[in-house]
Amino acid sequence: QVQLVESGGGSVQAGGSLRLSCVASGSPYMRQYMAWFRQAPGKEREGVAGIYRDALATYYGDFVKGRFTISQDNDKNLYLQMNSLEPEDTATYYCAADPANRWYTGSYTYWGQGTQVTVSS
Repeated sequence: QVQLVESGGGSVQAGGSLRLSCVASGSPYMRQYMAWFRQAPGKEREGVAGIYRDALATYYGDFVKGRFTISQDNDKNLYLQMNSLEPEDTATYYCAADPANRWYTGSYTYWGQGTQVTVSS
């Protein structure tokens, strides 16, 4: 079993930065692949960034355009540094984990409860 707890969301003005954290516990094997997804009201959930084992591989949504960076620490907690935020980035951000690569389908097994990010113009 894997537990994921996100934090770090908040309200910022356009152009600002936020750093999201996801504290992960449980089987390291079951969370080899981790990712950040987001969902805005009335929109489908979309992948923001994904990572595999200490950044052996990373994935980013097309809309990121170099503004966000996904990373992990030695305890395999997950982070998302978001710079140059835009109002379109307003959404609930979720941490996800799976033993297999689910980036292209979004069908991760484990999910956190989400943290809200609001960007004002």
